[in-house]
Amino acid sequence: MTGSIIVNNLAGLMMITSLLVIGAKRPVASCWFYALQSLVLVAIFATLSQTLDAPQLAMWAGTAFATKVILVPLIMGYAFRKLSDPTADGGVISPAVLMLAAAVIVVLCWFVVEPVKLPMVADLKPALAVSLGHFMLGLLCIVTQKNILKQAFGYCLMENGSHLTLALLAYKAPELVEIGIATDAIFAVIIMAVLARKIYRTLNTLNVDQLTALKG
Repeated sequence: MTGSIIVNNLAGLMMITSLLVIGAKRPVASCWFYALQSLVLVAIFATLSQTLDAPQLAMWAGTAFATKVILVPLIMGYAFRKLSDPTADGGVISPAVLMLAAAVIVVLCWFVVEPVKLPMVADLKPALAVSLGHFMLGLLCIVTQKNILKQAFGYCLMENGSHLTLALLAYKAPELVEIGIATDAIFAVIIMAVLARKIYRTLNTLNVDQLTALKG
């Protein structure tokens, strides 16, 4: 099995783990599924490092493992472990419709990337389509989920999708770019966790339908 086939299959697995992150009932379970997804992303980086002869991606894999597989899930799991609001379960669309939407998004993204004529992604267009679809699925999660914690996970899904896109198209970017991506995710998660806990302590809800006004 060639490296490109492995990468394309792992990219497809990322979409499945995204649906698990969104569909999980408990925030801690979503954290575990996000960690699993990030581990798949690390495997993609490691495979691309060998396939594209890009040692930079080996460093990306190590950084992603430390931040996305370990640090971010631990932060979110600790911050969200006691937050619960049954009224915020579910979303605007059902899980079945969400799965259908994910499939449609990937197909549409395939048509977007199909005209791309770059030698480095000639055999990796399925993975590139999935990376764009993954970003859009994270955005869909933010728009359709009523639970503010799920919206935080939606941001994380968007970030993983953009990270994969960058690895496929700009893996020779300076190490500073990778450091920026890693620290951006960590600080964003910390800020969202603090805000979610503050909202829950103040209003005793995680339902965005109840958050109709912002007060200073």
